[in-house]
Amino acid sequence: MRLFILKALAFILGHLPQGAATLLGKVLGRLIWGLDKNHRKTALDNLERAYGRTLSPEENERVAKKAFEHIAVTFLEFMRMPWMKAADVDKVYEVVGREHLERALARKRGVIILTAHMGNWEYLGNYFGLTGRPMDEVVRDPDNAVFGEFVKWARTRSGNSVVPKRKAMRRLLTTLSRNGLVGILLDQNVTRSEGVFVDFFGVSACTNKGPALLAAASRAPVVPVFIIRDGSRHRVIFREEMELKDTGDRERDALENTAAWTAVIEDMIRACPEQWFWVHRRWKTRPAGE
Repeated sequence: MRLFILKALAFILGHLPQGAATLLGKVLGRLIWGLDKNHRKTALDNLERAYGRTLSPEENERVAKKAFEHIAVTFLEFMRMPWMKAADVDKVYEVVGREHLERALARKRGVIILTAHMGNWEYLGNYFGLTGRPMDEVVRDPDNAVFGEFVKWARTRSGNSVVPKRKAMRRLLTTLSRNGLVGILLDQNVTRSEGVFVDFFGVSACTNKGPALLAAASRAPVVPVFIIRDGSRHRVIFREEMELKDTGDRERDALENTAAWTAVIEDMIRACPEQWFWVHRRWKTRPAGE
């Protein structure tokens, strides 16, 4: 019953005119900014850690408020996602650099799509499904089972598959061996056992080493792809394939590849800071002794 209610809510919100949904999202974002002290503090702390003295407290607050609005608009757009069709692609998306993906796919090893919680990252996954190149989306297990089922339903309507992060390696290797796509978000904190510490905005950040190990095992090319909201449309940006370090030192290679990929993500965030997920405790895990 609760799942049906969520789907009904998605139908109602998902059929609001785009302009009305955007306005409602901005209002909702400002309301959450005022009420949610914990996430507000997390966003401001993250911005201070990332930008140090290069941004004033007032500028940090402006970016944080815009980020809250962006997240709320993204949530309402997510409700539109289950009802999107292939015919909507040209109206919703602007695409830059798709040739980088096609060149990588021509090698027949599959492609690891490297991305982050930038722009409407849910729309990015939907783009691949709607254009006939469905992907395996690697996700963490949801905290709430019913909401998790709803999110899975919305994400897979376009043809994508959802793969829980734990014990995903075998499934992902199979997908890549069939020249499929694997989408991985590499911008969130993990535990020490899961990750390696790499530079992120000048501060050590514990980052998932799994994607680097997957790339080493599969020899699949890694193509960074990001999505940025630009008015009522969404720009999908394909970047050049990343060179894979392969010295034979498994742990060292994982560290260097993860560091290089994280640098690309940081570069995108710096270009559009208001569209990143600042409410996540990215630097929560600290190096031993810090």
